[in-house]
Amino acid sequence: MLEKLVIPKNTKFDERSIVIEGDALIGANSRLGYGVIARKVIVGDRTEIRGDILGREEVRLGAWCTVKGNVISKGNAYVGEFTSIEGRLTVYGDLEIGRNVKIKNGFEAKGLITIQDPMPIVMFIFLYILAMLKLGRYEEIEELFEPEDFLSPLEIPENSEVSLDYIKTGKDVIIEGSRVLGNLRCRDAKILESELYGSVKGRDVVLEKSRVHGVIEGRNVYLVKGSVVLGKITADNVYMEEGCVVEGSIVGRKGVWIKPHVEIPSSEEDRE
Repeated sequence: MLEKLVIPKNTKFDERSIVIEGDALIGANSRLGYGVIARKVIVGDRTEIRGDILGREEVRLGAWCTVKGNVISKGNAYVGEFTSIEGRLTVYGDLEIGRNVKIKNGFEAKGLITIQDPMPIVMFIFLYILAMLKLGRYEEIEELFEPEDFLSPLEIPENSEVSLDYIKTGKDVIIEGSRVLGNLRCRDAKILESELYGSVKGRDVVLEKSRVHGVIEGRNVYLVKGSVVLGKITADNVYMEEGCVVEGSIVGRKGVWIKPHVEIPSSEEDRE
């Protein structure tokens, strides 16, 4: 999981928060210049969130995280050790909290509060697995490691940055059915039925039924199904379907092709 940066349908970027209909999965060592509003908010270790977090069902913060605003969970919450919250923590369900957590404006939990030491948890799981193996109850061990199901998640890989100015990642990016702010810097990009206010720089860039308010730089650029670029395109190869619009200049170092239909390769090897 988190092999790509994925912005799912109906995600909204405003000046302060990213609003997601489903869940938000944020990888370790990432930086968000926004708050996050989602069904479940799962944050990896050593990540910085420069805004409020609202989980409609659950919030989980890894160790050594920094949240520059308030954290609100309408359900349960887990806060990892050495995490810092510069606002207030409000939990409507149960709260499980690690050691040396700093909460500047205090906290309120309406359910059970548990202070966890990570090492006993690891030892408990290890002893539990040993006991199940001895009893031959392999199905219960498999259930323990079954991946959790998430609802149309926002996925931000580790070591990524998402802010008002930039969306930066070393992974591929997929944006679908959303309105996004920020200059996109990534490996390959697919922008599907979306509007991006910013430039795009990557290797292979695909626009389908989308509008980009900025310049595009890449190796191969594909514009299909009435896409619009309000800026310049610079690439090795530019492929455009009839009906697409580019309001700036087009520089194709190896060529520019305008066709009734453009076939988008399904894999990177096909684009070489």
